Amino acid sequence: MHVCLDYQPAVAQRAGIGRYTRQLARQLMPFFGAEDRLRLFYLDFSRKAEAPAVPGAELRPWRLLPGALIQQLWKRVGGPPFDALAGAADLYHFTNFIIPPLRRGKAVVSVHDMSFARLPDCAEDRNRAYLASQLERTLRRADAIITISHFSAGEIAALHPETLGRIHVTHLGIDETFRRPPEAEIAAFRRKRGLERPYLLSVGTIEPRKNFPLLVEAFDALDRDDIDLVIAGRQGWHCGPILDSFRNARRAGQIRHLDDVTDAELPALYAGARLFALASRYEGFGFPPLEAMACGTPVVTAPAGAVAEVVGDAACIVAANEAGAWRAALAGLLDDPERCAQLTAAGLGQVRRYRWAETARQTLNVYRHVLGLQGVEGAA
Repeated sequence: MHVCLDYQPAVAQRAGIGRYTRQLARQLMPFFGAEDRLRLFYLDFSRKAEAPAVPGAELRPWRLLPGALIQQLWKRVGGPPFDALAGAADLYHFTNFIIPPLRRGKAVVSVHDMSFARLPDCAEDRNRAYLASQLERTLRRADAIITISHFSAGEIAALHPETLGRIHVTHLGIDETFRRPPEAEIAAFRRKRGLERPYLLSVGTIEPRKNFPLLVEAFDALDRDDIDLVIAGRQGWHCGPILDSFRNARRAGQIRHLDDVTDAELPALYAGARLFALASRYEGFGFPPLEAMACGTPVVTAPAGAVAEVVGDAACIVAANEAGAWRAALAGLLDDPERCAQLTAAGLGQVRRYRWAETARQTLNVYRHVLGLQGVEGAA
């Protein structure tokens, strides 16, 4: 079996689909047999791409023309074929929603969620238009569609009934680096960042879908001077009004926005929080609540699409999109250490269900199903 993975997201994106693509490539290799090959293809005309190497896999950069030009040619004229650039393979896996022009070979595509269709007001116009124009063709071409939750599978099938029978769910994994650090490390991080006061935490890109203004409004309504709100995330699409909501809050002096937290700092940030809160309107999976659980922090969250599915009974779920309900949930947990301890224990158990090795094993079984081969059992 010869698989070619579109490695472009692993090169271009730090989080989200980039992280998914990097982890998938790394975790697939232990399942491959002696006759199997994995090629990681990406565009690198400038020769500046930082492509993480994967032991046993072939890195294949393409450098003859700018990547932006190739992508425009794919959109506008339907060529050159992806396989002409990447080389022949039995199966091609595209991890970022869209299958580019492809002459031959089986095609698997990862469609992570349908937020652009369900919440068009929360999607950047150009990206929404691109997905709307290209996804139907992709879904017709795909031999299999991988998605990351049963919620997203239902969304895809509801909007594109022709995909029934070709959709496969592979839950994502939580990296083993997400665990509670030693107390001295947590304290040192908090001193470095000026977070000595107790804090509530939310993590996510600053964009409309994450619903941060609701969380700010609920925090204002808490009317407590003994705790801060920390929001960690890089600025995203249409972030201006959201940042204004931080600055204009009644308790703006107790709200901290951190836009430069590194992956290495995240466990200490999660572990130092009294509570983790996610008020998002829609998630195809939802990493941050599980990451917080893995670091021993109780979670309060909106159902947010797939989030209720992945957190199970291990979080406090606030169904109402209303500041009063959020204020009550936050206040109740802050005043109930026994309930927080129960959520912490349940969260540590819940997060053990999500391992990248299992994501890779299930993905490999999709490949083998498409190619008419026997599946692989067990974990790596």
